[in-house]
Amino acid sequence: MTNTNVVTAPQHSGVRRSLPALGLFFLSPLVAEFLLGNIPISAFYAILTLAPLYGGGAVLIRELVRRQGWGYPSVIVLALAYGVIEEGITTQSLFNPNYADLRLLDPGHISALGMGAPWTVFVLGLHTVWSITVPIVLMESVSRRPREPWLGKIGLWVYGMLFLAGIAATTAFGYTKDSFRASTGQNIGVGIAIVVLVALAVWIGRRTHGRTAGSVPTAGSVPSAWIIGVVTLVLGSGWMVVNDQIKNGWLEAILLLAIEVLTVFVIVTGSRRTGWTRLHTLAAAGGALLTYAWHAFPETPVFDAPRSTDLIGNAVFALLAVALLISATITCDKFGDS
Repeated sequence: MTNTNVVTAPQHSGVRRSLPALGLFFLSPLVAEFLLGNIPISAFYAILTLAPLYGGGAVLIRELVRRQGWGYPSVIVLALAYGVIEEGITTQSLFNPNYADLRLLDPGHISALGMGAPWTVFVLGLHTVWSITVPIVLMESVSRRPREPWLGKIGLWVYGMLFLAGIAATTAFGYTKDSFRASTGQNIGVGIAIVVLVALAVWIGRRTHGRTAGSVPTAGSVPSAWIIGVVTLVLGSGWMVVNDQIKNGWLEAILLLAIEVLTVFVIVTGSRRTGWTRLHTLAAAGGALLTYAWHAFPETPVFDAPRSTDLIGNAVFALLAVALLISATITCDKFGDS
């Protein structure tokens, strides 16, 4: 019997169908760096150098998952793999004891691995949620083809090359700025972690693909999308506050992990019920998006900029985030779960 569950690219490929991919290509770095407040609006030109890495990774993950007919669990695991690539290979911040002169690995230091527990949990969480998953959810929510591939084979190849170029350029730039090099053991560990995460994403995708036992929703209602959005906003905000305010490294790492586990529990429990819709998924991502929007204002950017310029930029990006959420909500209401 022919398997009709695997999603294949529509035959009418064209520029219009690929526009959401282009939007995701730029949305990912916009959320990851500019909405966060890490880069001020005066350095907006940096998006051209950030997009191949962030955007290329997001587009590739999204396309590979949708081509197989998999769901967001696989997206999330691959997003974590992306975080390991960026922080373990390109920037090496997972291992560099004085990365950007910040001494990020001192709190909760794990000497056997040459890593810092809270920084590892925090930075990988940032990439998993905000750099990759949230932009994918948002762009799919404004798309009329949220579960279809947006690219043909040529487009997929182009974005793949852009992603590899982004990795190479970011790694080369880091090597020119810092003499630190991860050890052979650390590099092997990163490689193993990436392979394991990719294999896990494939396993999850195949296990939940189609109407298998793991993917059939259970009967039951869920809270309104508004409540889900507020809950993820509160959890995301608490996660950020823990990172900002808790000075004990091990306590910080434990609290960060606890909030992550609670968030996963809330979303997984709700999404398995028949009452869960695309609007609920968008609301969960929206809560995370608004967390970045408010956190940008106390954030100190890595580029020098006048305080007034920084605040204006934060306000602009926050307003754009709200506008995108409104547009996505309207689209979800119009097209439902189709």
